[in-house]
Amino acid sequence: MLTEEDIRVGDDMFALEEDLFMAARECFNSKEFEKTAHILRECKSPQARFLCVYSKFLASEKEALDNWTYRKGSRTYDEKPVNESLPSLLATLSDVNNGESQDQRNEMDPFLLYLKGVIYGALRRRAEATECLILSVRAYPWNWSCWLQLGAMIEDPEEWTSLQEHLPDHPVTKMLALRILVEFNAPPETLDDSVNELTELFPHSLFIRSQKALLAYHHRDFDEAEAIFDSILEIDPYRIDSLDIFANILYVQQSRAKLSDLAQRFIRTDKDRPEVCGLIGNYYSLRCEHEKAVKYFRRAIQLDPTHLAAWTLMGHEYIEMKNPHAAIEAYRRAIDVNRKDYRAWYGLGKTYELLDMTQYALHYYQRAAALRWNEAIDCMKRAQLCADSTETSHFLFLAALYEKIGDIATAAMYHRQCVEISQKLGKHLGEYAKSCIFAARYEVDLAANRGGPNSSTEAPNLQRAKQLLEPFAGANVEETPAAEELSRRLRQIET
Repeated sequence: MLTEEDIRVGDDMFALEEDLFMAARECFNSKEFEKTAHILRECKSPQARFLCVYSKFLASEKEALDNWTYRKGSRTYDEKPVNESLPSLLATLSDVNNGESQDQRNEMDPFLLYLKGVIYGALRRRAEATECLILSVRAYPWNWSCWLQLGAMIEDPEEWTSLQEHLPDHPVTKMLALRILVEFNAPPETLDDSVNELTELFPHSLFIRSQKALLAYHHRDFDEAEAIFDSILEIDPYRIDSLDIFANILYVQQSRAKLSDLAQRFIRTDKDRPEVCGLIGNYYSLRCEHEKAVKYFRRAIQLDPTHLAAWTLMGHEYIEMKNPHAAIEAYRRAIDVNRKDYRAWYGLGKTYELLDMTQYALHYYQRAAALRWNEAIDCMKRAQLCADSTETSHFLFLAALYEKIGDIATAAMYHRQCVEISQKLGKHLGEYAKSCIFAARYEVDLAANRGGPNSSTEAPNLQRAKQLLEPFAGANVEETPAAEELSRRLRQIET
């Protein structure tokens, strides 16, 4: 960590470079990134080094995007812009100055660490990016951009749980936790304490209100989500953040007049924001003017190539225009931006289903189902229609989903179907033994609890349980002891 002496020395160094820094900042605000970097090329203070390298990074990103756009349609065209300057920028942050190793105040500066995390992330080096970003937020927890970048590195709730012990005990940590849990579609009841605690700390925060709206939106409570967004816009009529989500809600609600009014209002406010372009695209999509909708979604992407909603919605429009290959490209780009986007995975599954490429469709439906448990069953039932009749993986997936929501009877049914198919195909017992045990245990438990206070109205089928356990006689598989225990319980019930 930085000591007070390091901070004092850094402040003294910045005082000597302050005039250059102020001049460079004006160039930066004018988006003259290369000129900014040139002015600060000899500066040593952490503030100046950050602005210098960050300007080089933004300039290189713009150059990569321009080159990618220029090569579009040629043989050298890549699927997405490739910034070849990233390794050299990373080396600049870790280089030596005048033959001496980099000063500790630069090495541990939170903003330089944040910048290293951004570059590592762009290079898809997740482990190094996560380490740098955690060090940055521990040194300076109020950098929300750093928290957002850290959130983008996290791929599942388990990874977030494992990282929490390394993060500072700080209100912004709780804000990121809320954002991540909403993104992963956590049940509303699990977030109540978090929302209430943050509301006490920040009673007038529109961000927390918007997260409540997003949570309602993900759980398909569109009336509640719309009411929250209405209250947000009453407080701040010019707030553009999350406007694209509000537009999606109005689209689902078929609120054409309200969507039109919102579009006209924000065109006057700032027509060059990607969220506003997405809002207008939704309006034209609701009017079934799909070509115009694509035009505005594409405009949103030109303004911000990482605008997730625009890529996904453009894929939906291409489906409506009967252009599945363009839809696949749009959905893939959405997944490149955020692999946690349920709608893009589901869109790919639907598109490949339209193309009669059932194995691909099944794979993408499964990926979508893994991200949205509350919508996964419908998704997997759709996937089942695409699957090979001899394929058992979708039955196992559905069984796991029903078990997760507590519908053990339906889970047992899918396990029985898996057993039947596996036996018809002559598979080895070890491949379907777990399904045998689950289905047999269900029948045995049903019989054991018969007449109890929580007993089911369904009659147990002990003959079916015997048939499921018969293959384990003399078998040498991992589940054999469990089968023997169930057979013992079955004999006790019969006597």
